[in-house]
Amino acid sequence: MKFLGVIPARYESTRLPRKPLKDICGHSMIEWVYKRAMKSNLDEVVVATDSQEVFDTVKSFGGEVVLTDVNHLNGTSRIAEVCEKITDYDVIINIQGDEPLIEPDMINSLISVFKKEEGLKMATLKHKLLKKEDIENPNYVKVVTDKKDYAIYFSRSVIPYPRNENLDIYFKHVGIYGYKREFVLEYAKLKSTPLENSESLEQLRVLENGYKIKVLETPFEIIGVDTQEELEKVRKYILEKGIKL
Repeated sequence: MKFLGVIPARYESTRLPRKPLKDICGHSMIEWVYKRAMKSNLDEVVVATDSQEVFDTVKSFGGEVVLTDVNHLNGTSRIAEVCEKITDYDVIINIQGDEPLIEPDMINSLISVFKKEEGLKMATLKHKLLKKEDIENPNYVKVVTDKKDYAIYFSRSVIPYPRNENLDIYFKHVGIYGYKREFVLEYAKLKSTPLENSESLEQLRVLENGYKIKVLETPFEIIGVDTQEELEKVRKYILEKGIKL
């Protein structure tokens, strides 16, 4: 079984223009994501971008990159285009292009579950939430799972409802995905669904169409970068911890 990591890197961002190219301690954000992903057990990593500037930047640090259509509505659609161009991989790991501190072991945990469960179509991660303000934060997507670790639902709301308060049962969805290559192509053809549109959560399309998503717990909490404030936070963290590429 061969594993391909794909990093969708859209050039435009409403809150942080030119986001993939933002400097983080001497390297672009996309270089941080790419090189940290390369430390995992993936067979190959490729950036999927709609920008010639991002394409040239990835090439300049020796990375693999594919130039994709500018009209994709989401990262999954962009990854499906990559799957049509690169066909010799069994499983695709979708790595967010705005998470420069991605931990290689997060990727490795997804690789491992696909090796163990032959019939698995899709998997993702969750991280325990410990603070009430995080549980109530609509920017933190929560996930609830069954006893076999398959997703029941994802929501920006507090789920489950805390009628009998127990802070030990809340988990944040970590937006890294693994899919069988054939399922990416199938998933990208599915029409948007009511719950997906209501929550603005693309993964609900999978559940609404009757497919299962395996959800593994990870001890790692990564810092996504959507704003200038978060960018500064990541820069400060890297300097304080002395993290090197």
